[in-house]
Amino acid sequence: MTLPTHLGDILKLAAETGAALAPLAADVDAGHSNGHETYDILRNSGLLALLAPRDVGGAGLGFGDYWRVLAELGARNGAATLGFNMHNVVIGALADTVGTRLPPAAERFRTWMLDEVVHGRKLFASATSETGRGAKLRGMGTRYRLSDDGESYLLTGRKSFVSLVGAADYYVVAAAADDGTEDTGDISHFVVASDDPGVTFGTVHSMSAMYGTSTAAMSLDAVAVPRSRLYLGVEGMSLFKVVREPHWMIAGYTGAYLGIAEALFQQVVDHVTAVPVRAASPVLQQELGRMSARLRAARALVHEAGDLVDAERGSLEANAAVHAAKFVVGEVGQELAQDAVRLCGSAAVSRSHPLERLTREVAFAHVMPAKPHECLEYLGKAAVGVNLYDARAFSW
Repeated sequence: MTLPTHLGDILKLAAETGAALAPLAADVDAGHSNGHETYDILRNSGLLALLAPRDVGGAGLGFGDYWRVLAELGARNGAATLGFNMHNVVIGALADTVGTRLPPAAERFRTWMLDEVVHGRKLFASATSETGRGAKLRGMGTRYRLSDDGESYLLTGRKSFVSLVGAADYYVVAAAADDGTEDTGDISHFVVASDDPGVTFGTVHSMSAMYGTSTAAMSLDAVAVPRSRLYLGVEGMSLFKVVREPHWMIAGYTGAYLGIAEALFQQVVDHVTAVPVRAASPVLQQELGRMSARLRAARALVHEAGDLVDAERGSLEANAAVHAAKFVVGEVGQELAQDAVRLCGSAAVSRSHPLERLTREVAFAHVMPAKPHECLEYLGKAAVGVNLYDARAFSW
């Protein structure tokens, strides 16, 4: 299908897709379904190509508007939206290069990957996190080396927290050069197919929320990856990219969690207004006003930060803004969850009510990179003038 290019039409498509995703959220959360149906819905909607440029059949959406789409979807099915974002983390970084003339190998890679997304409707995921390190790139245990015949790279290692297991067609795997250096920052990314020999997955993690992201461990045993599947055809540039332009690596989740917070607030409003006496209470009206003010402030910061990335991608101001937005959305979500329990009582703790699931889901904002302390450290270093383009300034 051809994607619309006007934001209003895209948001309408996102709302329609979200309406199809919403009824599946409860069963997936309860473990009655693996959640793969939600990704089939996203495939069929055409939204996987949201960030691909218009001239190849995508919508060419910018970062700020992408966050708006995420919020629209996240308000209806948080887990599916996070999985959708994990696809776009790797597509977005590629889309950022559109309009830039690249070396021939990078041009061929970009053309191939965009064609897989737009015409093949292939779903991509990221495989970065490792036990004890999280999503940090420096000192990564997964290693790669060139094969003896020079035709492929051999990847060996284990990833601890890989989403879209059983649903994705490809996984973009971060690995360090196997050059004998333990704490290396020489990190590259490789596109590994789900059925490549040597790729195995563990049992999907039983989590307190976000089961629908279908997250499990991934093992790579001398997996041969053709040289053509080295991300953008360049070795050792991943850490440099994250330091200069961290918005995809650390902030893509923000829009999804804004949407979850929006849904949580609406559920509280619906609960209060279901009883006219409650709705007429000045005390409850003030409480809802306080929740609304917090949510409006978070929404404004998210939109400002996303639009700033489009206007000044890679600037210190844009990078600081996405860290601030990620931190604030996580904090506001937690505050709204506490308010929901206080104002709605048993409705917020009953598994039969959507509020209970939403109060669990908002907590996971702090699990996704960048974590709260990392956001605050970045903002503090920016405030005192630390050179944040220097990879040695922080622990990525």
